[in-house]
Amino acid sequence: MTSALFLLLVVLLVVYAFEYINGFHDTANAIATVVSTKVLTPRQALLLAAGMNLVGAFFGQAVAKTIHSGIVDDKVVAVTTLTVFCAMLAGIIWNLLTWWFGMPSSSTHALVGGLIGASLGASSGNWQVLIWSRVKIDKVTGKESMEGIYHKVVVPMITSPLLGLVVGFLFMGFLFWLIRNWRPHKVNTVFGRLQIVSAGYMGFGHGMADAQKTMGVIMLTLFAATQAGELDGLPEWLNFLRITDKSASIPIWIVMTCAFTMAAGTYAGGWRIIKTLGHKMVKMKPVHGFAAETTAATILATTGYMGMPVSTTHTITTSIMGVGAAKRWSSMRWPLIESIVWAWVMTIPATALLGYVFHRLITLAQ
Repeated sequence: MTSALFLLLVVLLVVYAFEYINGFHDTANAIATVVSTKVLTPRQALLLAAGMNLVGAFFGQAVAKTIHSGIVDDKVVAVTTLTVFCAMLAGIIWNLLTWWFGMPSSSTHALVGGLIGASLGASSGNWQVLIWSRVKIDKVTGKESMEGIYHKVVVPMITSPLLGLVVGFLFMGFLFWLIRNWRPHKVNTVFGRLQIVSAGYMGFGHGMADAQKTMGVIMLTLFAATQAGELDGLPEWLNFLRITDKSASIPIWIVMTCAFTMAAGTYAGGWRIIKTLGHKMVKMKPVHGFAAETTAATILATTGYMGMPVSTTHTITTSIMGVGAAKRWSSMRWPLIESIVWAWVMTIPATALLGYVFHRLITLAQ
């Protein structure tokens, strides 16, 4: 085995480790509300979330294509397996750090920030390596669309939390009006059943949004290795590792391995963050959980279809905030929310710095 092939296998292992930790770290996004309302036991909720994560990962590839071709311009500097390794390492460290402190930060932005920083390290600080904004023309349909960090990362980073907050508030207000004459027992019974559906829907949205991101990274890694000749001389049975066209559909083996890895991570559960989202921010009943999950899952499904790598964490957290604010403004624990928001703000700069430093250090050590 050549050293280049060995490095590639190590990088792929790190990418899958990130996917597993992503599922582990973001479990709370899918099950925190349904556990806190006691509609399902933690293990029942984990099983539901893992299963729906698995299903959601097979729907759509637009987000994956944004990750592997819409953030870094490989015409400025070639993306290498080292670049991906440093990006993933930065994302893993940030995810584990925020998990330890129980902060629901964004795995999506950790990945994007790491990729930005590692690419800047590979280009010696040349900012032109980053695709900020440009027009993309579909080779098949000829339709024009906008891509780049501004359109696919920055805009969704601002709009999706706002949508979660506003839509969650309005949807909860509508539900309050709908059930205004219902007895409490009927409300809890009906929405207890409905929340099982909404929790599954949330798990589906999480799988659809987050599993695709790692698929994009694997495509980027294998394309870079193929272009650099690192896969030359491979046995014929390993030819499936060669990716010669980044715009091609994601191979089924990548889809399946990413789907199962994320599902396994989700089933492992990240209890620290589950406690933060499900118990510490606002006290919820089944109707509140149903409203928050339905709001967040709908936003994720819509943005996933549009190819926007939206943060599942931001979306569900702000949906919970919107629902809590509709319930009673004073019921929200604002000091905790302020800490969460600061973790969000710091994610991309922190992981970009880590990715840059890792790449420069490894390059200097070679």
